[in-house]
Amino acid sequence: MKLAKWDPFREMESMLDPYSRSLDWPFRGGRDLNMKGSDWVPRADISETDENFNVKVEVPGIKREDVKISLENHVLNISGENKQEKEEKGKKFHRVERYYGQFNRSFSLPENVDEEKIEAAFNDGLLTLTIPKTEVQKPKAIEIKVK
Repeated sequence: MKLAKWDPFREMESMLDPYSRSLDWPFRGGRDLNMKGSDWVPRADISETDENFNVKVEVPGIKREDVKISLENHVLNISGENKQEKEEKGKKFHRVERYYGQFNRSFSLPENVDEEKIEAAFNDGLLTLTIPKTEVQKPKAIEIKVK
């Protein structure tokens, strides 16, 4: 298990998040944490069982083919795009509150995952990834004889 660096500002942000949602505070939801090349960041839940890690990402209104999932160097990348409706003749928008544009989420995976057996399911705007665990390999001690 990797140690995470404590970030007091992240903790304060999560504490203020319920209030910032109603005010549409621009930094809500960790938007500044991993937005390289992104317009918005979908929310995610990560859980663990004895057999798997489970990642659930909210991507409402996005088509399955508009989401790309990749894995490189133990980093899981989820990206895609939520395309904005175009204003049509005779139709004007009075309020636009949903996020549009490209998104990207990245998650570092531990060493004890079976990368070949990761499964993804997409249902009702919820992307669910099941990441199976493997046994943690214990370091092997090698005795070296001195001549």
